[in-house]
Amino acid sequence: MLIAPIDRSLTNHCLTLLLLLVAAWIALGLIGLLRPHSVRFVAHVVFPLGSITCLAFGALAALFLVSGHLAEVMTLPLGLPNLPFHIRLDPLSGFFLLLLGLVAAGISTFAAGYFRSGQGTAPGLLCLQYHVFLASMALVVLADDAYFFMVAWETMALSSYFLVTAQHRIPEIRRAGFLYLLMAHMGALCILLSFGVLQGGRWQFTFDTMRGAPLSPFWASAAFLLALIGFGAKAGLVPLHVWLPEAHPAAPSPVSALMSGLMLKTAIYGILRVAFDLLHVRFWWWGVLTLGVGLFSSLFGAIFAAVQTDMKRLLAYSSIENIGIIFTGIGLAILFAACGLPLFAALALTAALVHSLNHSLFKSLLFLATGSVLHATNQRSLGKLGGLIRRMPWVATLALLGTLAIAGLPPLNGFVSEWLLLQSFLFTPQIPHPFLSMLIPLGAALVALTAALAAYVMVKFYGIIFLGQHREPSLVHAHDADWMERIGLAWLALGCVVIGVMPQFALRAAGTVTADLLGRTVNLTSPFWWIAPVTPKQASYSGLVFLAGIAGVLVLAFGMVRILAHGRIRRTAPWDCGYPWQTSRMQDTAEGFGQPVRHMFGTFFRMQRELPTPTDAEPHYRVQVEDRLWRTLYLPIARGVQRLADWIGLLQGGRLAVYLLYSFLTLIALLVFVL
Repeated sequence: MLIAPIDRSLTNHCLTLLLLLVAAWIALGLIGLLRPHSVRFVAHVVFPLGSITCLAFGALAALFLVSGHLAEVMTLPLGLPNLPFHIRLDPLSGFFLLLLGLVAAGISTFAAGYFRSGQGTAPGLLCLQYHVFLASMALVVLADDAYFFMVAWETMALSSYFLVTAQHRIPEIRRAGFLYLLMAHMGALCILLSFGVLQGGRWQFTFDTMRGAPLSPFWASAAFLLALIGFGAKAGLVPLHVWLPEAHPAAPSPVSALMSGLMLKTAIYGILRVAFDLLHVRFWWWGVLTLGVGLFSSLFGAIFAAVQTDMKRLLAYSSIENIGIIFTGIGLAILFAACGLPLFAALALTAALVHSLNHSLFKSLLFLATGSVLHATNQRSLGKLGGLIRRMPWVATLALLGTLAIAGLPPLNGFVSEWLLLQSFLFTPQIPHPFLSMLIPLGAALVALTAALAAYVMVKFYGIIFLGQHREPSLVHAHDADWMERIGLAWLALGCVVIGVMPQFALRAAGTVTADLLGRTVNLTSPFWWIAPVTPKQASYSGLVFLAGIAGVLVLAFGMVRILAHGRIRRTAPWDCGYPWQTSRMQDTAEGFGQPVRHMFGTFFRMQRELPTPTDAEPHYRVQVEDRLWRTLYLPIARGVQRLADWIGLLQGGRLAVYLLYSFLTLIALLVFVL
């Protein structure tokens, strides 16, 4: 009885407190500039305070979700005259703020032990960029008008660009940063045009105006398509994905975790905001288009991840795969909603939301683990790693949890969302379109194929890095992560386990969103350790029961061995397959893992092979895999733009008489147009 008034007081001021925490992030970034070259001050003072702020941020977002409030709005005395900033906290924004706070807490804790001198950008400036990046992502989710949204969106893009190019002295990193910035601005232009269409001809930029705009089916579809392109470019949907495999490996590992785990989710938030909130109509072909793009992106990302030899590029392509899975769920939700099936739409949207949270946890965990490996070995190439489980047991153990989670294996969190998505596909025969109800269930087969490839990729990732023998002599000097890095990794790993074992925590948070956007939720009456999405009779799953079953089998097997062996244990060397002198050259390589995928899906790749000749003293075989879309789509566009720029450059000859002629011709053309 005494707690209720305190909770009510807090929930009535959640938006104000969240804004204060956003301001605290910016203040922490500025504090880092007080001692810009002191790694110790930034790492031991500023980043731990930022981590505490992230925890408070996530706790406030969770408090708002459980409070049952529909929305809080506020107008800030900032911006331009007659264009103040409007902000809004509702269940959709609250869910993504919860995701942001909880995951950023682990990343910031890890960053406190990760950043060292010699990272390119001065530590204090890097701290400012890092915390401005966090604040801008929060403001994107809170913005309630197009003007403030675009200001926060561009701030997010610029701060992340500077973080990506922290090692700006390396030409490859500068090129990756330029490509990222170019694609980010192209996407921002499409988002701005989408907001312009959503205004419906009015001179007001608030989202409330857009919600009530009477759009025709044509203009509603135009707004949705522009939003899909704009947010798809930020999310890394194929074919707008080309920046992602370049930017993520170039950035420091905590920044890669922020971008993959959190920044990509702002694009998910954006498309959900437009499709389910700002647009009051939905058409079935929107869902089919989004579903198709999502399925292709997920398969494309899994295939390319399987053939990578750089551990960060592998995780970057894996992000494309998981973003494709999320968009698959969004496409199904749009399709179900357009066909008047709100319960099944809620199920598909719940799968997309929960997978967004799950991906933030396990992908951030794996990117941070690769950062620890990179610090310990100075190697990113899978071909030069191996056997690190002996030298880095903490990192190896926690990375194993992330690997099993991203592979979609029970009882961890990755299985929960993918299982919900497959359950959604089972209800597609209810769609009142015979052709669609027959065709779309085939998407479940593509999801299953993608999940199998993802598991294959993770076997490659973990096995090559941590198992077997050292491939380089220098790896014997590798060291485990320090205590701050371990805490950050353990926090994210704990999230993977908790959501997998007690999934109702995530389902109830997502249920507040589906109730607000669709008016329906999945079945939330089950205990915290059980899932019955529609009814218990149709399908149910419990991660806790599954975990108990695994533990029971292990205990039973151990007991039977002890009983049958009469308490005697014999220790002997494992079977060596007939080779008594094992070496690292006998182990599977990253190229060897990718060879079957290259053969089966060869049409996806552009491959260049370097074959040995009989005269080579030390023969080597090398294969380089490239993305066909880069040469068939982007290079022709780049050449066309270059030719156009060269042609326009001819107009600037440096002669005054020519410039006067241009002015005269322009004046004549205007007079003709007016008359």
